[in-house]
Amino acid sequence: MPVRLPLLAAAGLALTILTLAWLPGGLELSVTPVKGGAPLVVLPLEPGERFTLHYYHSVENAPIWEEHSTDKSGRIYIEEERYLKFGAGMGKMPGVGKMVTKGPYEAIVDMHQPTGDFVLRVGSRGVDHTILWRGTATNLSARAPHQAVQFEARPVSLLHKLMRRVLPHPATPQKGGTKITGE
Repeated sequence: MPVRLPLLAAAGLALTILTLAWLPGGLELSVTPVKGGAPLVVLPLEPGERFTLHYYHSVENAPIWEEHSTDKSGRIYIEEERYLKFGAGMGKMPGVGKMVTKGPYEAIVDMHQPTGDFVLRVGSRGVDHTILWRGTATNLSARAPHQAVQFEARPVSLLHKLMRRVLPHPATPQKGGTKITGE
């Protein structure tokens, strides 16, 4: 009889771990150098949660915000673009979103345009490609100027999500980032 209790407890623990490993736990977005290496940024995301890529246009030197989201399978979408003025290469794409004014900014909203995983050539200081997420700002231009980086999202298990709460990935930004005007 005394041997049964530890076996039942072990079986219960194993069943709990297997269940947590099977249940969906959201997503993880990684930004990794295309040529290899450790991720520069790892963001835990919920389906539909937004993250923003902020930078200064290389020709106009005007601020631009690109809001992205992910669906439950990890597909990345661009949801909104916001900018101070029409710059080179900026403007409405026919049939995608609608133009609105947000304070001093022009914005294309309601885009929900799929990008999937994408590659970004990170600009130098001054362009300041920065990821804004949950009150944090991670400047990719300070970490990997002139490098191509891949944005890739993937579903993770509930077990993975819970483990990341206890032991966050070293590349996950922590609160206390720099606030950027126009967010």
